[in-house]
Amino acid sequence: MVKTPGYPAALANALSAAPTMNPLHRRILKLFLQRLELVEQQMAALRLDIAASLDAHQQAVVRLAAVPGYGIDSAQQVIAEVGPQAATFDSPEQLASWVGVCPGREESAEVSRSNRTPKGNRAMRRVLNQVANAAVKTRGSKFQLIYRRFLPRLGHNRAIWAIAHRLCRLTWKILRQGAAYIEYGELPNPKRLRARVAKFTRELRALGYHVIPPAPAPGSSV
Repeated sequence: MVKTPGYPAALANALSAAPTMNPLHRRILKLFLQRLELVEQQMAALRLDIAASLDAHQQAVVRLAAVPGYGIDSAQQVIAEVGPQAATFDSPEQLASWVGVCPGREESAEVSRSNRTPKGNRAMRRVLNQVANAAVKTRGSKFQLIYRRFLPRLGHNRAIWAIAHRLCRLTWKILRQGAAYIEYGELPNPKRLRARVAKFTRELRALGYHVIPPAPAPGSSV
């Protein structure tokens, strides 16, 4: 079971608050915890299988996971959907159209003429929406700055949609052109940057990837 620090103590403390719990209820709770542990073990095994299937494309995973909002899991999901080189799509516009994250509206200055929402790949839209929401919370990132600029005019949902569109186009550049993400927002906090690199390194090694942490260049997000 994936446990946070202090998990056993926290669980024991929670159970101590119910001293009158009868044996049947404790038995049921134990069965649920065992089921949760089994599910998490199966998820961990599947993550290893996915990582093994993408072993030949480690660099694509690492480059994509370096983008604010992305992580190892989301990078692998996207690559599983579009391929390690996004070879089916000749341009970022084609990928955005296929995913369904085109703006869907004609905007000139601050006037919105259309609010059509195009159809597309739901799995990809879900992942990009999650990535966009995480990206705008990444302190000092370009996406956070763009989100803050869009928020007063567009509102949260449409601002996140605009960020997802940018992330989709960036994803194409990283996979198709082999580009590496460089942060053009505020300079990252060195301590936070080192922690992020260390976290990614641990996650990648746990999945069986062979990773040597790079020496990050000034302004780089990796």
